[in-house]
Amino acid sequence: MKVPFLSLRDISEKYKSELHEAVLRVVDSGWYLQGKENAVFEQHYAKYIGTNYCVGCANGLDALILIFRAYMELGILNPGDEVIVPANTYIATILSITENGLVPILIEPNPNTLEIDDSLIEDKITPKTKAIVIVHLYGRNAYSEKIGKICKKYNLKLVEDCAQSHGCKSFDGRRTGSLGDAAGHSFYPGKNLGALGDGGAVTTNDSILADTIRALANYGSNKKYVFRYEGRNSRLDELQAAILDVKLRHLDEDNNLRQQVAAYYYDHLQHPLITLPKRLPDEENVYHIFPIIVSGKGNRNRLRDYLAEHNIDTICHYPIAPHKQECYSKVLWNTPQLSLPITERLADEELSLPISPCMTKEQIEYVVEVVNGWNIYIEY
Repeated sequence: MKVPFLSLRDISEKYKSELHEAVLRVVDSGWYLQGKENAVFEQHYAKYIGTNYCVGCANGLDALILIFRAYMELGILNPGDEVIVPANTYIATILSITENGLVPILIEPNPNTLEIDDSLIEDKITPKTKAIVIVHLYGRNAYSEKIGKICKKYNLKLVEDCAQSHGCKSFDGRRTGSLGDAAGHSFYPGKNLGALGDGGAVTTNDSILADTIRALANYGSNKKYVFRYEGRNSRLDELQAAILDVKLRHLDEDNNLRQQVAAYYYDHLQHPLITLPKRLPDEENVYHIFPIIVSGKGNRNRLRDYLAEHNIDTICHYPIAPHKQECYSKVLWNTPQLSLPITERLADEELSLPISPCMTKEQIEYVVEVVNGWNIYIEY
């Protein structure tokens, strides 16, 4: 049996007729940028998330970059200000900070949840700290009441990275993307809400911020040939907006299917070398990724190879921690004294199992059977 990590073809096949209709509508319209499709999707997505505004842009990285850039244009952030961010995130989160001349302050994750450890945040706050970024990594809610209180106590902006959490809710029933001051979303094809190419968006309740981001993403202009800012070209095209609007109608259904796969994994995976992150209520986890932690030096790679031999695709998220990447090897904030042992251990031990709304019962059972049957000498 073959178990792909994620079949984008199978996902598109589920809504083939609706997608074809949307694509033809855009092609026949003769309008391909900044038109009705964008306006409709932005309206629908803002309503779904629970915010007043949604601004489409080219991709998820741009969404985060534009948030910080807008805060700088508005005088809320300045070069050299510090932004607290989880250390074990995908590098895009940190790139959005350094791209704007801001300083990332890396915080270790809680090893039980794999999300930012809110008990470590307050000790890292200095007079230069101006914002906190939470990343709803793997599709898990990263927001906590404590984080909200810290932001209020120190008057910090709360920015959400929702690249992996489309449809996820917090413990209080609000959707991720509406919990902070602004949120960046990615619609990369493999996401729970994925386009057929790159795409992104910012959601917020701040009208001034939304207007600033919209101008920055359009060369710095909110009136033709009038440029208030030194902007960039970062726009969601009409075709992707139409496709996303189709998929948005099915997002909750697809997330429910992911949750069913995850429930079977949680209930049946049993191996002495494998631990699973703390199980959250379904509304707080949309399972963009299903991570397992494989203990023992080199055992993650051994299990990955073993599963590949049995035609089960897996991915490591992420095998090199951001602070260990060459691009950050010589920056001042990344000193040799920077100690992030949990983040580095996760980089060595995390393995993501297949999970998607298209997996069959037989595929799910096969993955569990093969993983549980993995025999290896325990090596520490």
